Amino acid sequence: SSGINAEYGVTCRDIQEQCKAERIPWTMAKCLDTFCPIGPLVSPDKIDVANTEITLKQNGVLRQHGNTADMIFSVPTLLEYVAAHITLLPGDVLLTGTPEGVGPLARGDVLEVAVPGITQATFYVK
Repeated sequence: SSGINAEYGVTCRDIQEQCKAERIPWTMAKCLDTFCPIGPLVSPDKIDVANTEITLKQNGVLRQHGNTADMIFSVPTLLEYVAAHITLLPGDVLLTGTPEGVGPLARGDVLEVAVPGITQATFYVK
């Protein structure tokens, strides 16, 4: 099945910078345990993917606020491009990027990722 959800993709900036300095892929900076928690799946017919608000609160403070209308490539364009090159199967996840406002995290932080009025997920930094 397909759907939309709230997720939080984490990048470990010190590992990323080390990989950049060594001119190697920085995949490891994005794939440590707990680095991509995913919220509940919502049916795509409940969301206008061309104009959907996305927010992130860190410890109750709004840190990121964006809209899919502001993306460089639309969600359908991204799906079409990926599907032309990679077989997509049920359960696959396509992450499309993040709004402006990326910042540091600390142990104990509470992150609330939301598509307001549609879905929300709360994650705890360990």
